[in-house]
Amino acid sequence: MLSARTRAKLTPYLFLAVPLVIYLVWVIGPMLYTFFLSLTNWDGLSAPEIIGTRNYVRLFKDPVFEKSLINNLKWVISFITIPVVAGLALAMALNRAIPGSKFFKAAFYSPLVLSLVVSGLIWSWMYQPAHGLINEVLRVIGLDALTQGWLSDPDLVMWSIIAVGIWRQVGYVMILYLAGLQGVDPGLVDASKVDGASGWQTFRHVIFPLLAPVTVIVVVISIIDSLRAFDLVSVMTRGGPYNSSSVLANFMYIEAFNNYKMGYGAAISVILFLISLVFIFVYLWRVLQDELEY
Repeated sequence: MLSARTRAKLTPYLFLAVPLVIYLVWVIGPMLYTFFLSLTNWDGLSAPEIIGTRNYVRLFKDPVFEKSLINNLKWVISFITIPVVAGLALAMALNRAIPGSKFFKAAFYSPLVLSLVVSGLIWSWMYQPAHGLINEVLRVIGLDALTQGWLSDPDLVMWSIIAVGIWRQVGYVMILYLAGLQGVDPGLVDASKVDGASGWQTFRHVIFPLLAPVTVIVVVISIIDSLRAFDLVSVMTRGGPYNSSSVLANFMYIEAFNNYKMGYGAAISVILFLISLVFIFVYLWRVLQDELEY
């Protein structure tokens, strides 16, 4: 029999054991198995055949992989600029007691309540070239020349899908900045006004520097979300036309589950994981730096 003192010491570890085992089985195990599969020529049915790094060599010669990587880069650049700037501007505007502020907060956040699949379906209808809302509005206001096949034009399709992602992301960024603004000391803002600082100078030299930790979180989360872009692309175009809207996650899914090239799909997922890992490490390093400062 264990003593009461020993049982008291073991109890926390017993509580941790169950979630740790589940995490190992459902997260770490599949992740390690994916690394293994990336070194095989497995079709999902027969026994895996180890081929070393041939999948990776082939991957970096694949024009679809190159196109998918470039499209992911477009997502990253778009997500760390437009939603961040727009979300911060909305947070600053709605962080005051103005009429209707609660309504506008809910309105800008509401797109995030919809699932990505539902958002993709709604915007696909809006982008429909013959009777979609966007082209119909352009016709009504006399701008027929601007009507487009938004999801069928290889030059426009990627930006059309990114616009949907930005539409959802702005509200999320706004909420994060609103939470950050609650931690800004009003006394510092009032002191800057007493010293004669303009509204822009107060924001630039007082408020924005105090929002630096939130900005880091916003940027890292936006980058990770942009790298995980899959649902909207899958629902709206499946990577078409001619792979012009393909992203890494969608490319991985098609290769693995449509073309039955599980090893090749695993190699794509490993590359995507390593790219995401870089930004995760940057975020963790920044968090640890802030903790050490305190």
